[in-house]
Amino acid sequence: MRFLRVGPAGSERPAVLGTDGLAYDLTPLTADIDGAFLAGDGVERARAALAGEALPRIDISGQRTGAPVARPGKVVCIGLNYADHAEETATPPPAEPVIFMKASSTVVGPDDTVLIPRTSTRTDYEIELAVVVGRTARYLDSPAAAADVVAGYAIADDVSERSFQHERGGQWDKGKSCETFNPLGPWLVTPDETGDPQDLALRLWVNGEPRQHGHTKNMIFGVHHVVWYLSQFMVLDPGDVINTGTPAGVAFGANDFPYLRAGDVVEAEIDRLGRQRHVVGQA
Repeated sequence: MRFLRVGPAGSERPAVLGTDGLAYDLTPLTADIDGAFLAGDGVERARAALAGEALPRIDISGQRTGAPVARPGKVVCIGLNYADHAEETATPPPAEPVIFMKASSTVVGPDDTVLIPRTSTRTDYEIELAVVVGRTARYLDSPAAAADVVAGYAIADDVSERSFQHERGGQWDKGKSCETFNPLGPWLVTPDETGDPQDLALRLWVNGEPRQHGHTKNMIFGVHHVVWYLSQFMVLDPGDVINTGTPAGVAFGANDFPYLRAGDVVEAEIDRLGRQRHVVGQA
């Protein structure tokens, strides 16, 4: 199933796409796609309602698409999780997952404007497979147990300001938490429709120029390992988002790609998860 939220920012309407490609209104079941909906077996209730033709059709043409899950409690990120990205940044592959956080206010719609922060000179892009948590996870017994707590997957662009991240002291968070720095969506795609999360190609373009072309099979730590690992250090709540790392091709890497500037157009896609297109603006 593919869940989405459409409408003006702050007033999105929950919907689901049927196998016929049409959109169906979820408001008979829930006011929003959020942690409470996911924790309350919302996916299965929506599946049953859709199969029983209990959801009215809605026309979403021309409407803005918001992030597919309402403001998450937290956005947890994994750094340096692709060997080629670690290599291009001249960093040894980590022995354990590198964890950092992004402010939940970074989450915006997949096609919303991404704002370059004031004083920024090195704003970068990072396509990532995002995991949306569907059930509370704490001290999971094994990576295999992680599959039961995943509600679905989405595309994320882990936008980063490299000077803030690496040259201003402290942790990475200050280079990761600027407003609009986590376009998410267009859809929350359930695991049955996503398939093997380690069998997805990721692609990103800037102004039509290919920048990133990676594959989740090349993750250093796989999706289920990451979820299990995080549960040993923090409680993962329904609606939380986990960004699982980016492949090579970022501007910060060992290449000649320029950093983002106002007016640039970033497009990102992952197999079976849809496509984003966001224009870069100036804060």
